[in-house]
Amino acid sequence: MHNAKLLPHYLVSRYTGWRATTYAENRAWYTRLAEDGQRPRAMVISCCDSRVHVTSIFGADTGEFFIHRNIANLVPPYTPDGQQHGTSAAVEYAVQALKVSHLIVMGHTNCGGVAGCHAMCSGKAPDLEEESSFVGRWMDILRPGYDRVSGLSEEQQIPALEREAVMVSLENLMSFPFVREAVESERMTLHGLIHDIADGTLFQFDGAKGEFTRV
Repeated sequence: MHNAKLLPHYLVSRYTGWRATTYAENRAWYTRLAEDGQRPRAMVISCCDSRVHVTSIFGADTGEFFIHRNIANLVPPYTPDGQQHGTSAAVEYAVQALKVSHLIVMGHTNCGGVAGCHAMCSGKAPDLEEESSFVGRWMDILRPGYDRVSGLSEEQQIPALEREAVMVSLENLMSFPFVREAVESERMTLHGLIHDIADGTLFQFDGAKGEFTRV
């Protein structure tokens, strides 16, 4: 027996409203997407945080973005070990099958995953050090970023580590042979963003300057 229950009423109500309005008014577009398949121009890797709403920020329509969300918008290093890798599988599909033109890593302020990584690496979260902690082992990806910001003052470390979550992911993406080939052949570009949740500001990484600048 499965433990799944029926949807709560408020979600059913929202769905029926969407079906009667947005879907009904754009039925031909949804039919085309179903028949022709998806052709997104960009992949976005963002955080699971409910406050990060990528499609709203960019005013994106259905079928425009291939989106993968995980804790702290991290990409692990290329590790073809025969195990199960959700993020790596999403990257492979976006680059190899969908052939997206842009791959965007989007971090954000006040990230709980980044704060957890900081606490773990500074010895303040022993529970995350446990081998059985899925969050802790995932946040191990960001340890190189913590090492780079550990010399800053404590109040500067977490904001800097949020930027490192983007930088580490961009660095790890280039360890994937098919990503490197797509970038070096100029078939695809990589982008790093930070979204300030409080004031809506967006910062992008400028590779020429080696810093984040306001969009």
